Amino acid sequence: MATKGILKTCAKGHQFYKSSDCPTCPVCEELRKPNDTFLSLLAAPARRALERENIRTLEYLAKHTEIEILSLHGMGKSTIPKLQKLLADNKLSFKK
Repeated sequence: MATKGILKTCAKGHQFYKSSDCPTCPVCEELRKPNDTFLSLLAAPARRALERENIRTLEYLAKHTEIEILSLHGMGKSTIPKLQKLLADNKLSFKK
């Protein structure tokens, strides 16, 4: 039988189960997810990784190399093809 993890409560009072030490509240994360930018198309860890580096537009993303982006904590290899497509759809690409 799979365990739910440890019951946690965030600062806003949302209760959730986590099987790791990660303090991130999934309810709060869903509420802060952008609706109108390319970041809304990414998984939360990848989105947070870009937000930590203040990368909030495709134009600013294009100023970075794939290696720089992939080195960010939370960025997975499966995100790079998504970002490449988003950039290409906007006639942009990663810095060489």
